[in-house]
Amino acid sequence: MSNNEEGRYIYGITAARHKQELGPIGIGGREDIVYKVPYQDIAAIVSHSPIISYPVTRENAIAHATVLEKAGEEGTVLPVRFCTIADSEEMIVEKVLKPRYQEFIDALRDMEGKVELGVRARWIDLNAIFGEIVEENEDIKSLKAALLHEEDKQKKYAGTVKIGQMVQERLDEKRKKEAEELIKALEPLSLSWKENQVHGDMNIVNAAFLVTREKVGEFDQKILDLEKAYEGRKRLKYISSSVPYNFVEIEIQF
Repeated sequence: MSNNEEGRYIYGITAARHKQELGPIGIGGREDIVYKVPYQDIAAIVSHSPIISYPVTRENAIAHATVLEKAGEEGTVLPVRFCTIADSEEMIVEKVLKPRYQEFIDALRDMEGKVELGVRARWIDLNAIFGEIVEENEDIKSLKAALLHEEDKQKKYAGTVKIGQMVQERLDEKRKKEAEELIKALEPLSLSWKENQVHGDMNIVNAAFLVTREKVGEFDQKILDLEKAYEGRKRLKYISSSVPYNFVEIEIQF
């Protein structure tokens, strides 16, 4: 397809009976109007777009999410995979909304009245955590003590490398244990949860919880209690979204 062709970028699926505009917030920086393409009582959330492959940049990801969050203010939204583009509104109705109508109705019903709560945790002082590891492990403590009196440079270097490996192993174990404890504390307040990958030694957990709106207040209080318990040792980052990114992703093939 030519890059000059105009298509319709699809952000998500929602409940709607009429075409409705959400504003000039479309992806790509052209201020394209985002609007709903209805079929019966469901609709695709779309904007005009060139038929291109959008790179997964921060700017594009934010633009995609901004539309979904805006739509989520008005009702339940099922997010569609990033960079899904149809040739036309007719294609969206005939090849997506009509044939998958019942699937979308069921998914919208399943997600109704639910929010996604994201929780990240990280250690505040990694040196303090390393200190804990040494104190908790006699084998590491003994090797460190022995190296203080080691005069052979090669043996001292090898011992230092060995300590580094041992500390890293214990750090991974500590991270796993503390991540499990945090998830165990929050899991009873959620319908489902998903643990995502973490990067860097200081990060402990990156998890998402699917929670009914009625339980959000309890979840908030639990987070406050945990922050108080972790004070000075761990920091929590807590994010709420009306869009269940981690629990639904609609894939559309054309």
